[in-house]
Amino acid sequence: MTHFAEAPSLFPDHDDVKQALPIATGKVPSYMRDHRKRLRERFLAGGATAMPDYELLELVLFRAIPRQDVKPLARALIEKFGDFNRVLSAPATQLTAVNGVGDAVLLELKIVEAAAHRLSRSRVMQRHVLSGWDALLDYCHTTMAHRETEQFRILFLDTKNTVIADEEQAQGTVDHVPVYPREVVKRALELNASALILVHNHPSGDPTPSDADIQVTRQIAAAAKTLSITVHDHLIIGKANETSFRALGLFD
Repeated sequence: MTHFAEAPSLFPDHDDVKQALPIATGKVPSYMRDHRKRLRERFLAGGATAMPDYELLELVLFRAIPRQDVKPLARALIEKFGDFNRVLSAPATQLTAVNGVGDAVLLELKIVEAAAHRLSRSRVMQRHVLSGWDALLDYCHTTMAHRETEQFRILFLDTKNTVIADEEQAQGTVDHVPVYPREVVKRALELNASALILVHNHPSGDPTPSDADIQVTRQIAAAAKTLSITVHDHLIIGKANETSFRALGLFD
């Protein structure tokens, strides 16, 4: 029977390795090298659409755990959180509670998440937002759809409806976020914004607006109107879709 050593003694730079390779070799088995090579080739040939979520996650984990079979960990993460996006956006405390997730894995996941956010944001900032509405929705879903608490953010637009700022105004609980219309309008004046798009998420996944959502939106719109600032829309981001207040006829 083959005897195994503890991983840290072989690979001290990767604290995520929970199962070590035989002391006799200390090398990656050929079947594992071949598997990783095949996944990389499939990704290069067909992109992410050619791969299920757990295999895409394996590609990310390869960097964090270079000498261990990461398929079981990838499957465990998908099973716990649901899909690739939810794994990336899961809170650090929940990720590290999964056996096999240490600092190296956590770092890789959060780097990929940050890259996704920055890429989607770049497609919105300094762009004419009303003609790039799909990019705006993609950005909102990427950054907010899988949050476990409510977040309220505002896109500030200039006179040409170009996004000049994107700011988080408040964070809340699983079903409430405090929003103060006076502070929203004050910030718009500081940025010399001519229009606003309000955005917040519903961690429940259901983007149906509550009475409180409708009330605060009307208060913000009324306060902004007195200063000739337009509120174009209020978007509520759910897990898979979104609700537009303007589409519902909640704006004049």
